[in-house]
Amino acid sequence: MGKHMFKYLLFVLLISSNITSAQDKPTYRDASKSIDSRVNDLLSRLTLEEKVSLLGYNSKAVPRLGIPAYNWWNEALHGVARAGEATIFPQAIGMAATFNDDLLHQVSTAISTEARAKYNLAIAKDRHLQYMGLTFWTPNINIFRDPRWGRGQETYGEDPFLTGTMGTAFVQGLQGNDPNHLKASATAKHFAVHSGPEATRDYFDARVDEKDLRETYLYAFHALVNGGVESVMSAYNKVNGTPNSINKFLLTDVLRKEWGFKGHVVTDCGALDDVYSTHKSLPGPVETAAAAIKAGIDLDCSTVLQNDAIKAVQKGLLTEKEIDGALAALLRTEIKLGFYDDATASPYYGYGADSVHNAAHVALARKAAQQSMVLLKNDNNVLPLKKANYSSIMVLGANAASLDAMIANYHGTSSKVVNFVEGITAAVGPGTRVEYDQGSDYKDTVHFGGTWAAGNADATIAVIGLSPVLEGEAGDAFLSETGGDRKNLSLPASEIAFMKELRKSVKNKPIVAVITAGSDVDIDAIAPYADAIIFAWYPGEQGGNALADIVFGDVSPSGHLPLTFYKALSNVPDYKDYSMKGRTYRYYTGPVQYPFGFGLSYTSFAYSLKNEMKHGYKPTDTISVNLQVKNTGVMDGDEVLQAYIQYPQIDRMPVKELKGFKRVTVIKGNEQTITLKIPVRELQKWDMTSHGWKVYPGSYKLVLGSNSQDEKLALPFTIKEK
Repeated sequence: MGKHMFKYLLFVLLISSNITSAQDKPTYRDASKSIDSRVNDLLSRLTLEEKVSLLGYNSKAVPRLGIPAYNWWNEALHGVARAGEATIFPQAIGMAATFNDDLLHQVSTAISTEARAKYNLAIAKDRHLQYMGLTFWTPNINIFRDPRWGRGQETYGEDPFLTGTMGTAFVQGLQGNDPNHLKASATAKHFAVHSGPEATRDYFDARVDEKDLRETYLYAFHALVNGGVESVMSAYNKVNGTPNSINKFLLTDVLRKEWGFKGHVVTDCGALDDVYSTHKSLPGPVETAAAAIKAGIDLDCSTVLQNDAIKAVQKGLLTEKEIDGALAALLRTEIKLGFYDDATASPYYGYGADSVHNAAHVALARKAAQQSMVLLKNDNNVLPLKKANYSSIMVLGANAASLDAMIANYHGTSSKVVNFVEGITAAVGPGTRVEYDQGSDYKDTVHFGGTWAAGNADATIAVIGLSPVLEGEAGDAFLSETGGDRKNLSLPASEIAFMKELRKSVKNKPIVAVITAGSDVDIDAIAPYADAIIFAWYPGEQGGNALADIVFGDVSPSGHLPLTFYKALSNVPDYKDYSMKGRTYRYYTGPVQYPFGFGLSYTSFAYSLKNEMKHGYKPTDTISVNLQVKNTGVMDGDEVLQAYIQYPQIDRMPVKELKGFKRVTVIKGNEQTITLKIPVRELQKWDMTSHGWKVYPGSYKLVLGSNSQDEKLALPFTIKEK
């Protein structure tokens, strides 16, 4: 045989071998095939029992098909949670206070990088653990309609537009931008009309009319569906008499048919058990399993579907085809995540330990914390403190060295958390005397520490406020008197008494109060005793460094409140009332401590129009405004420009409504040009007569300022009928 003939035969054998290998590979494992063909192939190979075993969050292995067990339950609210070392970013409400969706996209991109790395490391050791997967049940985009809700800290605040914009940015960073692969799967939760009370959430019925439902409670969910979110989680409560997890109107008619959602729907954990045990809407788990799948549930965060779906089929309440429909949605997500592909083919295969909690992610956590903190008071420009003028500093207070006050709830762990004492100490260096004392606790109104020492210091930083054990989810906030929620807006009485005592001791030297919390608190109660007040939220692992950066003027504060700080709860409707009348800056006209969007700076800004805005628009038009923002103050800083719409005087129109915002960095004495674009369709409202959306003709006003009560520019315009 000649040399050339031998090479030819070898080539033919190799080609034949490759063809045979490709033919042997089942379609569901063939990445060259379409997702639908892969899903259909896998469905055809599974028995009914195997299909049902895959419908629970603790998905069972199918060894004969090479399918390992998988736990769908994972959390990443502000960093990969409950899975060991991870970068801890500011709590969600703090990230909302940045009014910086670009930054939030960077944060969630870092989170998904760490998630992929941790997943790769676990799978390499054949570990299939809860909280180590790639399907994250975040973000929480419920509207923070009432400051008593303990879980409001997990949200992006009280405004639907801000929530939708920030939530979409988070989802897109978490899921990545590869058209063929999900970096991780995000989940919009809790669908729908869910924001307390925590203690009764398993049987509570949220009553809401279709106008508030559409304009307030569903707005952000629709935005995230349009943004490509992979998953939606149903809430515990009922809406108008029907538990969310068996609500066909919401899960099928609106979510899938009207909005075109293509992902999967998961229940909140134990929500299907609630359907029959606490809501008592159905006789038992078999009927519930059937109703859930028929309504549009695909994955159960309990065991109802796994235990009872087959019984429902046997009773004729459910068909195997309906089970296939639910499972198909889950398999599509798994295929997008690469679960049935060669792991080395994933664009994220190379992420390892050096992708977790690295220097770049820590720096990003510090930047997010800097931009989240809100300066509420700064009498006589006492801040920033000039380090050279202060030889001794006292740092004290219940939360000055608290780990809980840094990391909030749904958090990871880190050996590098920098608390407020540590941040201040590091910033001033060893040549400055810094003392620490706990100062007070959450209960004792008589005994205090550190007040005498504070009187001997040049400046005092008092860190007080709430903690995730005082406000949070039912069961987690174990010191809450109301099952996670708050009865009032008050700070602990012990902290108010402590601040009074501290002022007596310190006399005329500066006191900077730093408040940690995830919601509105009564600032007025301690304001007389502090020269400056910084609202720090729960700022994450770099909170101490970020506070020092602001206190000593390395950066100008630029956070803005994503919720209204009310004067008193007596001005707000009953907590259980889900009507939006009299709630949030959109419908509230009473007195406030601080308005939505409020935040002071160390510098000042002026706005001017660069070109004239049109005066008339059609419903299909886009409002476009060019303006210049000038830094007229004493240092470089960030301005958060906010654009509000004032509507015609028509019944149930909002007082005003955020429809655009932009964070911009401006050097002292310089200016930046900003272009704002607002599609007129964004101004549509739900018409209760036609049961549909409508852009109302009439006279409007575009108001530009740095908070919801600020009017630096007011630009009237009209909208025509057609």
